[in-house]
Amino acid sequence: MRYLCLLIGEPDMEGPVPGTPEFMQMLSDYESATRAMAADGVLVDSGPLQPPSAAATLRVRDGRPLVTDGPFAELKEQIGGYYVLDCADLDEALRRAATIPAARYGAIEVRPLMVMPDRA
Repeated sequence: MRYLCLLIGEPDMEGPVPGTPEFMQMLSDYESATRAMAADGVLVDSGPLQPPSAAATLRVRDGRPLVTDGPFAELKEQIGGYYVLDCADLDEALRRAATIPAARYGAIEVRPLMVMPDRA
């Protein structure tokens, strides 16, 4: 089963400051976690996201597209990246997600992807 792991930054939880040795260690930890998941064959995809200010939200109403700048919801938390994992079950997905540094500095939402009948 595939799982989407959304990396969520929490504003009250400060992470390492860019340019510091702690920040460089965090980047190294991301690389280690990602390489380990790739080596174990569970990593489908991963990547960082641009900040919420770069987002656009699309709605179609009465057949016409309506685009607004920014993210869908006004939240203090920010989604900073994602992983897509192919794991045996939720327990494995949670165990793998726990190795991602975002779990230490924010939160990771782990959600199963829906399997569509024509893609089974």
